[in-house]
Amino acid sequence: MPRRIPLPDDLGPSFTIRDARAADIKPGRLRSADLTRPFSGVRARPTSTGLLSDEDPYAAQRGARVERALLYAPRLRPGQYFSHDTAAAIYGAPLPLERTSDGGIARGDDLALHVSTLGGGPLVRTAGVVHHRGDPRLVAVTAHAGLAVPTAPSTWAQSGAHSVSALIALGDYFCRAWRAGAGRRDVGRAPFATVSELSAAMSAGRRIGAARLREAISWIREDAWSPRESELRYLLVSSGLPEPALNVDLFDEDGGFLGCWDMVFFAQRVAVEYHGRQHADSWGADVERAARLRAAGWIIIDVTAESLRSPEVLVRRIRLALSR
Repeated sequence: MPRRIPLPDDLGPSFTIRDARAADIKPGRLRSADLTRPFSGVRARPTSTGLLSDEDPYAAQRGARVERALLYAPRLRPGQYFSHDTAAAIYGAPLPLERTSDGGIARGDDLALHVSTLGGGPLVRTAGVVHHRGDPRLVAVTAHAGLAVPTAPSTWAQSGAHSVSALIALGDYFCRAWRAGAGRRDVGRAPFATVSELSAAMSAGRRIGAARLREAISWIREDAWSPRESELRYLLVSSGLPEPALNVDLFDEDGGFLGCWDMVFFAQRVAVEYHGRQHADSWGADVERAARLRAAGWIIIDVTAESLRSPEVLVRRIRLALSR
């Protein structure tokens, strides 16, 4: 069996047939079994499978979206950029799970790849790509992680097809303030956007889901750290409970650190903590942290993904704790 000719490193992990021919790669080499064909006119060296992990399907979908964008990137022409959910994933932002027509969790090639053309240029028309036309009055394009995307405010404002809850989580992510505090990372890092910038992008012209965007903008906060926390806050406050302080460092009367808590109702001395998927080695520390706070006279309400599946029960439980 003849030995395959190595491909030049500067072609990158994915490349267009045009670029390969310019590098004097013969057509037969481009048909080799060691190259995949993720999109028309594109060849790629094998990378990850794009399969969903049982650990975190949200993160797995986000990674698969970015992988598909990287594979398609050599085909982008001037004036084209990744948009909508693809752009949000490139920013690392939270999105609802995309599902297949039969209700399963979408994976790999099932995930939509969104590519927009700014202004009057030619639209992308190839299998596996959802094309859009961007209005220069509504979209500002930048680069993030080496890929062409709308700015964070433009990305949020073009996401109005999602639910209000999802738009709040997306806005919370873009507007997070990286404040100082015990053990906090990236202190002082600039947020992707401010609430006023999101509002300006939303108001720049006609938007899909304008009513949802207008409702969501008033709920966006700078101190939310996870999409499930955003969902929980929206549930509680829209159910008539007072708005909690977010991600608060608590201390006892002697200045002893009692931990950072997701949601705090100071007047009622109630803390609400959302427990996502955790590594076993953090469980013991969490138990000790909760014991210290309870010893200081606080009530702790633990919330899980299972709790959010019964929202009425959860709201009643927290309402009862606040009334004690």
